[in-house]
Amino acid sequence: MNTAKKIKVLIVDDESIVRKGLRSTVSWEKFGMEVVADAPNGLKAWEAFLEHRPEVVITDIVMPEMDGIELSRKVKEAAKDTKIILLSCHRDFEYAQQGIRLGASGYLLKTAFEDEELEEMLGKFERELTAPVSAAPQDGERLETLLFAWLNGHNDKFASEFAQLHKDQWHYGGQPLHIYLIRTAECDLSWGELVRAAAQNERSITEGSLIPYGEEYCYWVVPDTLREAADGLLVECKSKCGKLQWSRRGSLMHSDDLKEAFQALHKEAELERIYGVSGEDWPEPIWKAVHLLHANPAADWSASDLAEEVGLSRSHFSILFKKAVGDSFIAFQYKRKLRLASGLLRDTALTMQEIAERTGLGDSKYFSKWFKRCTGQTPSHYRSEQQKGDVSRTN
Repeated sequence: MNTAKKIKVLIVDDESIVRKGLRSTVSWEKFGMEVVADAPNGLKAWEAFLEHRPEVVITDIVMPEMDGIELSRKVKEAAKDTKIILLSCHRDFEYAQQGIRLGASGYLLKTAFEDEELEEMLGKFERELTAPVSAAPQDGERLETLLFAWLNGHNDKFASEFAQLHKDQWHYGGQPLHIYLIRTAECDLSWGELVRAAAQNERSITEGSLIPYGEEYCYWVVPDTLREAADGLLVECKSKCGKLQWSRRGSLMHSDDLKEAFQALHKEAELERIYGVSGEDWPEPIWKAVHLLHANPAADWSASDLAEEVGLSRSHFSILFKKAVGDSFIAFQYKRKLRLASGLLRDTALTMQEIAERTGLGDSKYFSKWFKRCTGQTPSHYRSEQQKGDVSRTN
């Protein structure tokens, strides 16, 4: 059996004979498991847990340095789906109950448990851990909807939930986080299939949080201890689908850092989608300039301002910009503002004044004249026509 696909087990007990006995007497292979480490106390066990990310922890309760209850608490905070079996003596019964309340799957009396009792638990764990991975549809769809609305400026509900998400769903024992934006367009591989691939190759990696974003993208929040495994998985997937792409931001410790990372990745993806290029296709100063334009849509950038910002002379910037982008700076700004204004009219209920401010076009009166000059339609007429089109498409 391929050991990379086995369920990993950590054994923790301050008695060497107990650790050796469990290693040698249990038929781990029978349950698709392997013991990756053992430890004589909770402190050493926590270090081993962070190194190996086992799916099953079997631990004594009363130990020096860190007891099994504290270890269970830390493990559950870092990886809530980890299965924990507590080994207790009669006098530890109250501690065992406390462990069950923390999320331990069960406990065994060290002095009296039968092999069948342990094997029944291991069999149950195997069935649960090898079941097809599926996110709770309601939660996943809700997060996807909120993320889309927030990144596209429709509402701030997702941003307002960041602190709670960071505290609960993305806590991972207080580790730094990494956010990946994965693009699966032109691949046979969907974001759901990425999850299944992860489960087959490295079960612990499914602790990362996947949020789909439309048909072609997904965001993946991964704790620092899984970053290498995540990179390895993506490289493996790219070997099967050469057009798979991803970007990453890390190491992120605070909710505000996470917000900025989501927004930065989204803006990069939008630039790539709109212009069909990535940061590798344009010279660094031009990529930086275009990113600044999209990150600050209301700012009244001139070619001179941007040239200074990216460290080029105005003439060199203008030549390089036209060569890379295909439009002069003025033409590019014209198209960018028109695209942004059209999207805001179509997808939001913002007033003309609010759209004028967001596009850097002054007041609503000037914006209306400018939009009609560009499109032949007033903003109100364009919005009405777009809304009629949406209604007809849904009927």
